This record gives sequence, structure tokens and C-alpha cells, in this order.
Amino acid sequence: MKLVVGLGNPGRKYEKTRHNVGFRVLDELVRKHSAPQAKGGFQGEVVDVDLAGQRAFLLWPHTFMNNSGGSVLAARDFYKLDDEDLLIVCDDMNLPLAKLRLRTGGSAGGQKGLADVIRRLGTSEIARLRVGVAAPGEHRTATDHVLGKFSKAEKADIDEAIWRAADAVECWAREGTAAAMNQYN
Repeated sequence: MKLVVGLGNPGRKYEKTRHNVGFRVLDELVRKHSAPQAKGGFQGEVVDVDLAGQRAFLLWPHTFMNNSGGSVLAARDFYKLDDEDLLIVCDDMNLPLAKLRLRTGGSAGGQKGLADVIRRLGTSEIARLRVGVAAPGEHRTATDHVLGKFSKAEKADIDEAIWRAADAVECWAREGTAAAMNQYN
């Protein structure tokens, strides 16, 4: 079994913001696999789906980005999963728009949701798929940037990145982290 967690913020106000790229990748996986309706659980929503022959649980924490770790910890422990069976999908403003980067561990790189997951799990050795949302412009704060929506000019690129990220998640579930890194980084 695998657990794939998309980080984001709940509610209509945050839909399609840069910070909700993780949610959107999971939404794409649900669409591609005609998965059942998500059910409440682990302070969020969860759905059981077959990803390339691998049973996976997709989790959208509803704890808001900076408090995502409790939801992830509860799901990991409930399903009795090892950390190598966990993948976190999140935005990264340190990456160029639409660039994907999959890693097996390391720091949170300033992503506060990922930092909370690392803190709550007690390890930084968890796979994470970062989707680039670009750096804020000189007249925009980091918070305004990640809570802002993509421009019309960025929409096609980010939509394509979300599709590729969903493919990368499937590759990770089917072939492992190294294969997915080789193909999608």
C-alpha cells in the first residue's frame, strides 16, 4: 500500500491557488482513475484508488497547509505504512513555474506544510514531489504569492505540470522513487 498526500488549504477561497497544487495533483489522479468519492478521515478527505496496480490512499489534509503533519501522521499510523510508502506532493516557489522535482528526503526548503509533516513524523527521509510555482515578483510577498492564483499566461504550463505530476505519482507507486526521479526530474 502507498499513501500519497497532496498539501493545500481547504475551501473555495483557496481553490486553484499556487499553494493548492498538491490538492490539484490528487484531483487529477482521481479523475484519471475514476476513483470513488473521497470520504472524511484523518482531519481531511481520503480515497482508496488503484495506481498502476498498486493500492494507494490519497489524502487531502483539511488542517490548512502549515498544520498538515497531524493529518499525515494519523493516516500513516492507521494504515501501518513505512515512511518509504509515503509521498508528499506540494508547491515550491523556489522552482521555476511547472518544474517537477522528486526527492527521497532533505529539508523542507521553506515549504511550511512540508516542514510540519517532517516535524510530526520525526524524519526528513520521506519522498516529496515538488511542483514549481515560481518565485514572487519584487512587489509581492511570499504569502500573497502562494495564496494567489496563476495568471492566464501561466495556466497552460501549470495544468501540464499537474498532469505530469500525476504521471510521476503513478510511476513512483509502480516503479519506485529512483525510477520516477530519473523520468520526471
